[in-house]
Amino acid sequence: MKAKKAAYGKPQRLKFPAEQAANPWLVYAFEAYYHADVGVAKGIQQEEHNGRKLACAKGCSNCCKSHTTIPIFPLELLGLYWYVTKIMPADTRTRLKPQLANHVAGTPCPFLLEGVCSVHPMRPLACRHFNVFGKTCAEGEDAFYTRREDVLTPLKFHQDAAYAAMLPFHGMVTPEQKQAAMQQSYVQQQARVLQEIDWAHLAARIDT
Repeated sequence: MKAKKAAYGKPQRLKFPAEQAANPWLVYAFEAYYHADVGVAKGIQQEEHNGRKLACAKGCSNCCKSHTTIPIFPLELLGLYWYVTKIMPADTRTRLKPQLANHVAGTPCPFLLEGVCSVHPMRPLACRHFNVFGKTCAEGEDAFYTRREDVLTPLKFHQDAAYAAMLPFHGMVTPEQKQAAMQQSYVQQQARVLQEIDWAHLAARIDT
């Protein structure tokens, strides 16, 4: 009997060796995202085992249009600057620039380009963790508030591992420092709202 294909592919750790050598902080971001992706994959697998069906799929961008309170952490913000200015294909960067320059809070995510996430490899933890079962979100719907039971609850062990992986970026490297920071939810307290960031500043950094 042919095995059923999982709705969420096997997580892969991001690797940019030359860039990592020049920007050591990238390792912290890549590690955090890997831990999150592993946790999400396991969470989805558990739900599928219980008969649930993942509604999120490539081509759906409803949450990118309706969610206006997506948190983003300092390391993630730096990662987006890096990805857009150094890694993103030139033609995509050119098309994205005016959108960033003219973004207004409350409108769709500034990185949603023609219905597709232009920074998918470096999308924030909040985006990685948000997954919906049953049916896709209606236009303008935030399923977290309208049908919480259909939204994946991240596995705490992996979610905490993602936050812990970010701590060295903030200078917390010893076990004692990390433990104290996790107890105080230090990383979470550094969050800003993605929609409220002045993305015109990033647009100005893009070479035309």
